[in-house]
Formats: sequence, C-alpha cells, structure tokens
Amino acid sequence: MAKRKIIEIERDLCDGCGLCTTACAEGALALDKENKAVLLKEIFCDGLGACLDVCPTGALKVEERDSAEYDASAAYKHVLKTRGQEAAAQVHGIGGHPSPAGHGMSGCPGSMAREIKKGAPAGPGAAGTISGASELSQWPIQLHLVSPHAPYFNNSDLLVAADCTAFSLGSFHQDLLKGKKLVIACPKLDDTAGYVEKLAEILKVNTVYSLTVAIMTVPCCSGLARMVDEAVALSGARVNVRKVVVNIDGSLQQKSA
Repeated sequence: MAKRKIIEIERDLCDGCGLCTTACAEGALALDKENKAVLLKEIFCDGLGACLDVCPTGALKVEERDSAEYDASAAYKHVLKTRGQEAAAQVHGIGGHPSPAGHGMSGCPGSMAREIKKGAPAGPGAAGTISGASELSQWPIQLHLVSPHAPYFNNSDLLVAADCTAFSLGSFHQDLLKGKKLVIACPKLDDTAGYVEKLAEILKVNTVYSLTVAIMTVPCCSGLARMVDEAVALSGARVNVRKVVVNIDGSLQQKSA
C-alpha cells in the first residue's frame, strides 16, 4: 500500500440521495442497505473527487491515507459489467482495453491514450496536406480526457494551454508546442472540478522537466495559470514553470519564468 488521495464518507451526513453514485464514472460508490453511500472497493476510486460537487450535504471529502492503488483496469471491468460499454468508456485512465471478442480496442476512441509518430515531412503542396507541420505528438489533449498515467507524460516537457491560444498565436506549434506534450483547458467554460488534482497527479507520477502555461490576455484566462500554480504546489514537484501570455491580436504580451 502507498499513501494516496481517496474518497472518505462521513456516514452521519449522508442522506442517501445517490447523486455521488452516478457522478463517479469508475463506479466506486454505492448505497448500502441503510441507504448510505459506501466505497465498494478502494481500487475503484481514482481520488480525483468528481463526486464532491454533487453531494448536497458535504458528506464526501478526499483524504490522503494509506490505500491500495487505483486500478483503472479493474474499474473498467466493474463498470462494463454493471453499467455497460458506453459508461465503461468514461472510466478515468483506461487508455483502451481489449474488447470482449478480443479484437481491437473498446472504450471511447477519442479518449484512448496514444502517441503520434512523426514521419518525414511532406513536400510543399503535397496532396492532402496543409502548409505548416503539426507538432502534436500525443492524444488526447483535453484535460478532462487525459490520463495522468499515460506513458508519454513521463520524461517530458509539458505545455498547459488555454483553448484559444492555438487559434490566436500563429506560431503556436513551432514556438510553444514543439518538443512538448500538450494539455488544453478553458478555465471559464470547462467544468474545472478536479483539474488541479489531475495536473498535480501528472506531476507526481511522472518526471516532467519543464512546464509552460500559455494563456490569453483576457482576465478569465488567468484562472488557468492559478490552477497550474496550485497543482505544482500540491504535487510537491520541483519543476520550472514558464508563463506565456498571448494578446488577442496574436502577439506575445510576456514570457516569464
């Protein structure tokens, strides 16, 4: 066993509404015979706390204690058996599982962790190409979908970018993304519950050499930089953080270490 974050339930506060049981994509929570929330198995709980926001009584909290490690494969099989294929595709960190027939991969194709291998660049005007090479080297990239345990995060330089930066900065791929792994998020429009914890987990379980956070100059975007700072502090990682701010006209406002 190792010390990690895991859900804790204050039984006296639980009113049996059951909202947490459906909010947990990994199926870690259920109601017992007394209509109280219980943790089915520690290995089903990823510790990210997606259930916290739906609890109307505050009966749930995430604590750090000795526990069996989260097992994405076991959680996937549990949800597949109890809720079906569509629900199982949402299990955190599955990264793709063999289908029941043993052919191909099951789960949501859009959330399967994969590295993008780069071939020789196409020549100018080659059929089916657009000028300007992509520097994207992994998938998925949206913070809700990435798994902190995806192998491509280890021994990497990480870029955490606000969604709009890639559309505003024409040289995004060459100046910011090249040589880095990417996570994107919108601090205003996303449901950011668990974002700090997931970023912290990426930093805790992987060797990340540097972290660049790219945001827009608009006020709401500064929330992403704050989340990154909180995640670094929470993780305890010693990582160099660089902030890049992009103006809405596509120019760079500032770069800071």
